[in-house]
Amino acid sequence: MHKASVRRMTQTVNLGVDIGGTFTDVVLETGGQLFSTKVLTTYSAPEDAILTGMAQVCAKAGITPSALTRIIHGTTLATNALIERRGAHTALITTAGFRDVIEMRTESRFEQYDLNLTLPLPLIARNHRHTVSERIDASGNVLIPLDRTEVEALADKLGAYDSIAVGLLHSYLNPAHEQMIRDVLAARHPGLSVSLSSDVSPQMREYERFNTTAANAYVKPMMQSYLGRLQARLAETGATCPIFLMHSGGGIMSLANAADYPVRLVESGPAGGAIFAADIARRHDLSHVLSFDMGGTTAKICLIKHGAPKTARVFEVARSYRFKKGSGMPISIPVIDMVEIGAGGGSLAHVDALGQIRVGPESAGSEPGPACYQRGGTRPAVTDADLLLGRLDAASFAGGTIPLDPTASGTALDTHLGQPLGLDAQTAAFGLSEVVDENMANAARVHAVENGEDLARYTMIAFGGAAPLHAGRLCEKLGIDRLIVPPGAGVGSAIGFLRAPYAFEATRSVYMRLDVFDPATVASLFGALRDEATGFVRSCDASATIDADYKVYMRYVGQGWEIPVTLTPDLADEPDAQSYLNLFEAEYSSLFGRTVAGLAVEITVWAVNATTPTPAPVLTTAIPGSTPATPDSQRALFSPSAQTTVSAAVTPRHAMRDGVTLQGPAIITEDETTIIIPAHYIATGRADGCIDITRVRP
Repeated sequence: MHKASVRRMTQTVNLGVDIGGTFTDVVLETGGQLFSTKVLTTYSAPEDAILTGMAQVCAKAGITPSALTRIIHGTTLATNALIERRGAHTALITTAGFRDVIEMRTESRFEQYDLNLTLPLPLIARNHRHTVSERIDASGNVLIPLDRTEVEALADKLGAYDSIAVGLLHSYLNPAHEQMIRDVLAARHPGLSVSLSSDVSPQMREYERFNTTAANAYVKPMMQSYLGRLQARLAETGATCPIFLMHSGGGIMSLANAADYPVRLVESGPAGGAIFAADIARRHDLSHVLSFDMGGTTAKICLIKHGAPKTARVFEVARSYRFKKGSGMPISIPVIDMVEIGAGGGSLAHVDALGQIRVGPESAGSEPGPACYQRGGTRPAVTDADLLLGRLDAASFAGGTIPLDPTASGTALDTHLGQPLGLDAQTAAFGLSEVVDENMANAARVHAVENGEDLARYTMIAFGGAAPLHAGRLCEKLGIDRLIVPPGAGVGSAIGFLRAPYAFEATRSVYMRLDVFDPATVASLFGALRDEATGFVRSCDASATIDADYKVYMRYVGQGWEIPVTLTPDLADEPDAQSYLNLFEAEYSSLFGRTVAGLAVEITVWAVNATTPTPAPVLTTAIPGSTPATPDSQRALFSPSAQTTVSAAVTPRHAMRDGVTLQGPAIITEDETTIIIPAHYIATGRADGCIDITRVRP
């Protein structure tokens, strides 16, 4: 057989798929080449958009779906089901006396002075929450044994439910009672979906743990059905390769594990974006990066330091009060830490009672979409403003597959913003754009302050279909001097899926004060967590090399929250209390400027993240020199700094080769997005295809 034929047969062909609120992004990678497309998300059957996109990229690459060797998928389906309350008919079984934990929440008011504050309803109503008489104490000892007869009697009443969440007090330390309930339910109702808190989120704080387990149970039947349906539909096309899912912690998990723990798929798309930005940061040797991902529905902002996104143990989904912290559903799982706001290309604008322009969080999505889509939408969206401001070409949007109607945009802006405020359509569009840009800039400022960071020393990496349109203005507002727009920016999250490792983080809550530190117990605990996390990774790739990262969450005794402390592998195998204390004090001092003398220190959560190694980055070569670009044309572009329309040079992205420069105001076009270069910034093409945009100081 010819050598070239052998290479083609053994060559990996990977497909990344990201289902967003407006677009489904599909990327195929083979032989170092990327082929991508964006298709409108099909809400009623999300797999339809995947199959359409897959057919398009396979045609571009000249292959059939049967040639695919791996599919990596991220989806907002679990998130949307929680937001829209479209999950399974679910019951909760909990300890007697704790039936109302998920309704009482933490009893904190996320808006202190709102007298009409309405707390979000619990995911499971009170009449669907059931109790059993049992009790395990905070050390894992059984105080009140669980009577199997009581469980059997309760199980007989639960046959009408589609899914059961089981969350008992302190079960993260002793799961025996939860496991008994699972076994009885399996015997009484074979096939009934059951989620145990000791499996889903074995961590302290019963509200977060119960809520996370309820969320997992709520979306589990739907996600199992969807994933099974997707696998079958793909097989019909000849794509019988393994399918993996991106999880919120920034790694890849198997289809089977995703079906069992679908709550870990919440935020999977944004996690892919952060992995994509981290890969770019490593290739450009950037130590401080602000990842900016703006799609059709939301904008996501994440801090990346030394090539790794910041992570957290808890995040909120379905915030009901203008995306205010505390107003959503806390999900206690490993997650890439980012701030997410309702600001995307489809975010809708209106004038409030005070005569102010408000944008989002409501989105036009893909059905009906912004007014300019001509799919029935009549209200102005961010995309409508971008079109009227000259940032988009009506004929070439999405590679020309979605023609835009400027007249429809003008009518929507005039009707809903211009007439109420006495503005012309273009001024209304500018107002809308400034509001959404300031919303995003403010979110970035708050996130940076909360993490003790100064954004002035950061480089922004922008991706997502709408981000390159707004990133330049965002840099102006934040005082950021450098912006990088990588190739494939319009489908960045899907590319990130292809860069992500197989990974899984196992966590467990066990209290231990450093003054009664037990090295043998710690070593045994880390060993068990390492085995658990490694087992999940082995289910994806049985022969892979696996690294393990170790982390503990520590605090002073009496404090209400912990800080993460990273350990070296030797401190997991041979634990030492003084070394743990030194690391904690260094981290605490870095965050808060000082330590607290005289207070004991305790560990509350232990974590092991098993992951396949990340390949060493190939650093991007230095710019060889400066060659001015030759623009194809000129376009009228509204300049926010000048607050007037200016003439901007238009250049196709493929012309921005290594060292080619373009002075702003200017526009760089490609099929999936458009890059706006503000005045006082200059864009330079780089060898890896990135557009490197820097501020020109007077």
